[in-house]
Amino acid sequence: MIKIILFLLQGIPESLGFIACGLALARVKLRWGIILAAALVYTLIIYAIRQLPVTFGLHTAVGILLVAVFIAKATRVKPSISFVCAFASCSVLALVEVLGYEMAKKLLHTDINNIISDDLMWRMVSFPQAVLLIIIALLIAKYRKPLEGMWKI
Repeated sequence: MIKIILFLLQGIPESLGFIACGLALARVKLRWGIILAAALVYTLIIYAIRQLPVTFGLHTAVGILLVAVFIAKATRVKPSISFVCAFASCSVLALVEVLGYEMAKKLLHTDINNIISDDLMWRMVSFPQAVLLIIIALLIAKYRKPLEGMWKI
């Protein structure tokens, strides 16, 4: 039960940032109520996939596809652009994660495997990355002005 709670406490903000970043790149106004609802559903789907006995990383491919479909269906963004924005958002997330884990390794004087094996430590290191991703989405939305009337819902 604790693992689920820790996953959700870190996963929901990360999903918020991932979806918001994709929307900001697509020049869609960030409507946080809709983004939060999508992030909750997205996080639960990703959690379910990670519990399956499948190759690690499959959740990433499914996540990109889910965000691309969400952007394409909920907004007036073309499916091809939705996919590019979802992939770019995932790339931003990957960059933030790599930088965050490298910093954590240096600050904590430990190996990344030690951080990964301690679920609480893993989530504590990941949470600031999720917050940073949300900040990046806000900055993208500020400098890449959203277009009017992009939401269908």
